[in-house]
Amino acid sequence: MSDIVLIEKSDAIATVTLNRPEAMNALSRALRREIVSVFSALAKDDAVAAIILTGAGRAFTAGLDLKELGSSTDNDSESAIGGADVVRAVTGCGKPVIGAINGFAITGGFELALACDLLVASTAARFADTHARVGVMPGWGLSQKLSRLIGVFRAKELSLTGNYLTAEKAEEWGLVNRVVAPEELLPVCRALAADMVSCDRATMLGYKRVIDAGFAETLANGLRLEADASIAHARTNLTPEKIAARRAAVQDRGRAQKS
Repeated sequence: MSDIVLIEKSDAIATVTLNRPEAMNALSRALRREIVSVFSALAKDDAVAAIILTGAGRAFTAGLDLKELGSSTDNDSESAIGGADVVRAVTGCGKPVIGAINGFAITGGFELALACDLLVASTAARFADTHARVGVMPGWGLSQKLSRLIGVFRAKELSLTGNYLTAEKAEEWGLVNRVVAPEELLPVCRALAADMVSCDRATMLGYKRVIDAGFAETLANGLRLEADASIAHARTNLTPEKIAARRAAVQDRGRAQKS
């Protein structure tokens, strides 16, 4: 495994750190290949139930390595830019991915952040879509995802100006779940991941699949997907004994959280 991506595993949680701090974790070919390899491996690792994705240094990732791209002699734009394989690797791993946005998440880095299931931002985080400024059309989903998350007018403001968005404004607009001090970022993400892995794993992962599948559908189609998934899950995973045990565990947890 390359040292440009660091992996730490503990208690069914994998923390993946992009590790090119000297280049603001710019997505070079090598780093993109490593991200795809790491998430493909984590998808198959039954010991891992949740993943935290973050960056080393002052950036989550500054996006594509434009220095590398500008010096490329490869005329095939798909090969030169790298397609959307890196985003598909994250969205397709099947396990919840918490984006711990420690710093700059710019253009391709913004798109990688949006591949996560939820985002926790440090107060040092900054988001920007500079596609129009660089002269590149997005190809990893940003033009479609962002408007669905924060509204089309706000998305156009960001994408057509290339202006930066602070962590606090991103929280106000509903782009990130919460904003925390830099030193609290990973502890908060680990606590959220621990809550996820404490759930019934098959149900938790199946629930994520239903949410993801329905997000791109109409409400009517999404409701049908949910109904089908609920019936299939009940047939294979539910017994009165399991329900009783889980109900007791939920009640105990509720009492603990009130105290």
